[in-house]
Amino acid sequence: MTSYPAADSITQSRALKDWVDECARLTNPDRIVWCNGSEDERRRLTAEAIEAGVLIPLNQEKRPGCYLHRSNPNDVARTEEVTFICSPTRAQAGPTNNWMAPGEAYQKLGALLKGSMKGRTMYVIPYVMGPLGSRFAKVGVEISDSIYVALSMRIMTRMGAAALEMLGASDDFNRGLHCTLGLDPQKRFICHFPQDNTIWSVGSGYGGNALLSKKCFALRIASWLGRQEGWLAEHMLILGLQNPAGETRYIAAAFPSACGKTNLAMLMPPAALKGWKVFTVGDDIAWIRVGPDGGLWATNPEFGYFGVAPGTSMKSNPNAMRSVERDALFTNVAMTADGDIWWEGMDVPAPAGLIDWRGRPWSAASGEKAAHPNSRFTTPMANNPVLSPHAEDPQGVPISAIIFGGRRATTMPLVLESRDWTHGVYMGATMGSETTAAAAGQVGVVRRDPMAMLPFCGYNVGDYLGHWLEMRKHIAKPPRIFMVNWFRKDAAGQFMWPGYGENLRVLKWMIDRIHGDAGARDTPVGRVPNAADLDLTGLAMSAAQVDQALAIDAGEWKNEMASAGEFFARIGDTLPAALKATHGEIAAALGVDATHRQAG
Repeated sequence: MTSYPAADSITQSRALKDWVDECARLTNPDRIVWCNGSEDERRRLTAEAIEAGVLIPLNQEKRPGCYLHRSNPNDVARTEEVTFICSPTRAQAGPTNNWMAPGEAYQKLGALLKGSMKGRTMYVIPYVMGPLGSRFAKVGVEISDSIYVALSMRIMTRMGAAALEMLGASDDFNRGLHCTLGLDPQKRFICHFPQDNTIWSVGSGYGGNALLSKKCFALRIASWLGRQEGWLAEHMLILGLQNPAGETRYIAAAFPSACGKTNLAMLMPPAALKGWKVFTVGDDIAWIRVGPDGGLWATNPEFGYFGVAPGTSMKSNPNAMRSVERDALFTNVAMTADGDIWWEGMDVPAPAGLIDWRGRPWSAASGEKAAHPNSRFTTPMANNPVLSPHAEDPQGVPISAIIFGGRRATTMPLVLESRDWTHGVYMGATMGSETTAAAAGQVGVVRRDPMAMLPFCGYNVGDYLGHWLEMRKHIAKPPRIFMVNWFRKDAAGQFMWPGYGENLRVLKWMIDRIHGDAGARDTPVGRVPNAADLDLTGLAMSAAQVDQALAIDAGEWKNEMASAGEFFARIGDTLPAALKATHGEIAAALGVDATHRQAG
């Protein structure tokens, strides 16, 4: 096999050289390419990907630098059922994760990887998560046989020479080994070894399974590292909210995939609220540490956006649409006759001559979606017209509020404020959301998804919730914690709240609460504004309609408490006592005897 360039000329790390050699002996590639992240390299790899049919050039006049990728129809979403935490004991992985013993996983995947890159190229992809020079930043190296992965990692991370320079002679880096293995679902495994800072992924080319920097490292491995080192790795957007006086507050918000994180991170304020601005720090992942001032500071470890395309439009997220006008990769969207892109929910009628996500002619009579429901765009964050000037700040940004939210048709009000940190952690721990197409499986089922981390927590979820509670001891100035639900529906099945840019009104109320400038009423489940507490200037809703979106229905909440109690019972002995006590207090306030719910 041949290495381009020679390892000795590109890295000082003996540990990295030895690991790459070890992987090469296992997988036996024809050649090894060390990625440097340069523009020349991007052009060369893009040309190779086009020649191999991995990328399809789009209309370069309409979308310069943009390309379409079509994945195998059996490989279009995260596959949680074959995603494993390979900790030394099953108890360390906990009841919500699939577990495989490390030795068994290395043996099983090692057998699949043996000789798997024969006739292929091995790409060595060094990268940094977090701003260069930041105390948040960490180095990873992904080895992959996928040119699509190599090109995507250049967008999503600070990839190449800068990572090797940061690593220097150190052996402290995340080791990610990925091979597509012919995309056989029977040979698909995504295994995480937290104690080894290692990820092995085989049998998938889908971004969530193959871009190992993202959910695998930045959440599953990093959440475990965060517990060891005293910080948080969270499935959260980070936005800056600037008022008309020019003062900016920063908010971190956790939502399950495909529930509006990117839309909120790039929110366009409504015209009626003049002078307000929103800036994007990050749209998906936040690494959060206690700062020197005793507050929480957060940074976005990523360098690009891997967003859900369907439903993204000039109405729902104009800034995202502008972000994909150039230098973007699209996966499993439809292609127009003139080489542009299209998906459902774009708010543009489907043009004639569409080619669907599988590469077949499409019409309204086809009976299927033209774009896959989990089709994606991958685009540099520098394309975002409302990118925060502090997105690359090595110190991160100070967090004033934390939001938890999901997709709920009933029960959850438009916004709910916690009484204190423990109650806020409880709200995050019991958060429920209706499942979406971002994960394989049935869509529309309500499942508990604590902090939107259920699929991404790299260790026992009870210990994870305990870590959240433990963090409070080190935070002198804790942020306020809220819950939101943009998706509540009335009896006719219509959304009660208009959403999109109007969500700024709810964010404004949160900031006003922090400043002591807005009212709220106490309920058994938390504090809720009255319609009069929200700025409804120019909103075509009556106060009665807004109050309906804010209503707490005792009957629905009794069912909610029963469901939450059953989830707590599933967590078992590692559930923090403080959360069990909070559950009991709220149940009592609602007139529910929750003891037997928790027992079984």
